Amino acid sequence: MTTCHAEASIELDLDVQDTWAVVVDWSRQSRWMLFTRVWATDQDGVGIGGGVAARTSVGGIGFTDDMVITHWDPPNECTVKHLGTIVRGTGTFAVKTKADGSVFTWSEDVIPPFGKLGRLAWPVVGPAFEVMMRISLRRLVKEVAA
Repeated sequence: MTTCHAEASIELDLDVQDTWAVVVDWSRQSRWMLFTRVWATDQDGVGIGGGVAARTSVGGIGFTDDMVITHWDPPNECTVKHLGTIVRGTGTFAVKTKADGSVFTWSEDVIPPFGKLGRLAWPVVGPAFEVMMRISLRRLVKEVAA
Protein backbone atom coordinates (compact mmCIF):
# COMPACT_ATOMS: atom_id res chain seq x y z
CA MET A 1 0.00 0.00 0.00
CA THR A 2 1.28 3.45 -0.90
CA THR A 3 1.28 5.98 1.93
CA CYS A 4 0.95 9.72 1.66
CA HIS A 5 2.81 12.02 4.05
CA ALA A 6 1.59 15.13 5.87
CA GLU A 7 3.53 17.03 8.52
CA ALA A 8 3.38 20.18 10.61
CA SER A 9 5.59 21.56 13.41
CA ILE A 10 5.30 24.27 16.04
CA GLU A 11 7.67 25.79 18.57
CA LEU A 12 6.42 25.82 22.16
CA ASP A 13 7.69 27.76 25.15
CA LEU A 14 7.67 24.56 27.20
CA ASP A 15 10.44 22.13 27.99
CA VAL A 16 10.34 18.69 26.38
CA GLN A 17 8.76 16.99 29.42
CA ASP A 18 5.93 19.54 29.64
CA THR A 19 5.32 19.46 25.88
CA TRP A 20 5.15 15.68 25.98
CA ALA A 21 2.68 15.79 28.87
CA VAL A 22 0.42 18.16 26.92
CA VAL A 23 0.46 16.37 23.57
CA VAL A 24 -0.16 12.88 24.94
CA ASP A 25 -2.95 14.11 27.22
CA TRP A 26 -5.41 12.52 24.83
CA SER A 27 -8.61 14.09 26.17
CA ARG A 28 -6.95 17.54 26.21
CA GLN A 29 -6.34 17.16 22.47
CA SER A 30 -10.08 17.68 22.07
CA ARG A 31 -9.51 21.34 22.96
CA TRP A 32 -6.92 22.01 20.25
CA MET A 33 -7.33 19.41 17.51
CA LEU A 34 -9.63 20.77 14.84
CA PHE A 35 -13.07 19.09 14.52
CA THR A 36 -11.95 16.20 16.76
CA ARG A 37 -12.76 14.71 20.15
CA VAL A 38 -10.04 12.39 21.50
CA TRP A 39 -9.93 9.91 24.39
CA ALA A 40 -7.72 7.13 25.73
CA THR A 41 -8.93 3.54 25.50
CA ASP A 42 -6.72 0.51 26.28
CA GLN A 43 -4.05 0.98 28.97
CA ASP A 44 -5.25 4.58 29.43
CA GLY A 45 -3.48 5.42 26.16
CA VAL A 46 -0.03 4.79 27.61
CA GLY A 47 2.78 2.59 26.29
CA ILE A 48 3.02 0.13 23.43
CA GLY A 49 -0.37 -1.50 22.99
CA GLY A 50 -2.18 1.45 24.52
CA GLY A 51 -5.26 2.65 22.73
CA VAL A 52 -6.57 6.00 21.60
CA ALA A 53 -9.76 6.91 19.76
CA ALA A 54 -10.66 10.11 17.94
CA ARG A 55 -14.05 11.18 16.64
CA THR A 56 -13.69 13.66 13.79
CA SER A 57 -16.86 15.29 12.55
CA VAL A 58 -18.21 18.36 10.83
CA GLY A 59 -21.90 19.15 10.93
CA GLY A 60 -22.77 15.78 12.41
CA ILE A 61 -21.00 13.80 9.68
CA GLY A 62 -17.83 12.07 10.74
CA PHE A 63 -15.97 8.93 11.69
CA THR A 64 -14.20 7.40 14.65
CA ASP A 65 -10.51 6.62 14.27
CA ASP A 66 -9.36 3.79 16.56
CA MET A 67 -5.60 3.66 17.10
CA VAL A 68 -3.04 1.52 18.88
CA ILE A 69 0.31 2.82 20.11
CA THR A 70 3.14 1.00 18.31
CA HIS A 71 6.10 3.11 19.47
CA TRP A 72 6.39 4.80 22.87
CA ASP A 73 9.54 6.72 23.77
CA PRO A 74 8.67 9.43 26.31
CA PRO A 75 9.29 12.34 26.21
CA ASN A 76 10.39 12.20 22.58
CA GLU A 77 8.13 10.15 20.34
CA CYS A 78 4.83 8.32 20.12
CA THR A 79 3.59 6.52 17.01
CA VAL A 80 0.08 5.19 16.58
CA LYS A 81 -1.30 2.83 13.98
CA HIS A 82 -4.68 3.91 12.60
CA LEU A 83 -6.94 0.84 12.56
CA GLY A 84 -9.99 2.15 10.72
CA THR A 85 -11.36 1.88 7.23
CA ILE A 86 -11.35 5.65 6.63
CA VAL A 87 -7.97 6.47 8.19
CA ARG A 88 -5.22 3.87 7.92
CA GLY A 89 -1.47 4.20 8.29
CA THR A 90 0.53 5.75 11.11
CA GLY A 91 0.71 9.03 12.97
CA THR A 92 3.69 10.26 14.98
CA PHE A 93 4.13 12.93 17.63
CA ALA A 94 7.78 13.93 18.05
CA VAL A 95 9.15 16.38 20.62
CA LYS A 96 12.64 17.85 20.39
CA THR A 97 14.55 20.29 22.57
CA LYS A 98 15.37 23.76 21.33
CA ALA A 99 17.25 26.52 23.12
CA ASP A 100 14.24 28.20 24.68
CA GLY A 101 11.61 25.46 24.68
CA SER A 102 10.72 22.64 22.36
CA VAL A 103 9.58 21.78 18.86
CA PHE A 104 6.55 19.56 18.43
CA THR A 105 6.11 17.79 15.08
CA TRP A 106 2.95 15.95 14.11
CA SER A 107 3.30 13.71 11.06
CA GLU A 108 0.93 11.32 9.35
CA ASP A 109 1.75 8.59 6.85
CA VAL A 110 -1.71 7.62 5.68
CA ILE A 111 -3.12 5.16 3.23
CA PRO A 112 -5.81 7.27 1.57
CA PRO A 113 -9.32 5.83 1.42
CA PHE A 114 -10.86 4.98 -1.95
CA GLY A 115 -7.73 3.28 -3.32
CA LYS A 116 -6.27 4.79 -6.49
CA LEU A 117 -8.79 7.66 -6.44
CA GLY A 118 -7.63 8.63 -2.93
CA ARG A 119 -3.97 8.58 -3.99
CA LEU A 120 -4.76 10.68 -7.06
CA ALA A 121 -6.58 13.21 -4.87
CA TRP A 122 -3.69 13.49 -2.37
CA PRO A 123 -1.98 16.44 -4.15
CA VAL A 124 -5.12 18.45 -3.27
CA VAL A 125 -6.18 16.71 -0.05
CA GLY A 126 -2.66 16.58 1.46
CA PRO A 127 -2.02 20.34 1.51
CA ALA A 128 -5.54 20.96 2.87
CA PHE A 129 -4.90 18.38 5.60
CA GLU A 130 -1.59 20.08 6.49
CA VAL A 131 -3.40 23.43 6.76
CA MET A 132 -5.80 21.84 9.27
CA MET A 133 -2.83 20.38 11.15
CA ARG A 134 -1.18 23.82 11.33
CA ILE A 135 -4.42 25.42 12.54
CA SER A 136 -4.64 22.73 15.23
CA LEU A 137 -1.04 23.40 16.28
CA ARG A 138 -1.72 27.15 16.55
CA ARG A 139 -4.67 26.26 18.77
CA LEU A 140 -2.27 24.12 20.85
CA VAL A 141 -0.03 27.16 21.39
CA LYS A 142 -3.06 29.11 22.66
CA GLU A 143 -4.10 26.15 24.82
CA VAL A 144 -0.75 25.97 26.61
CA ALA A 145 -0.60 29.76 27.01
CA ALA A 146 -4.01 29.83 28.75
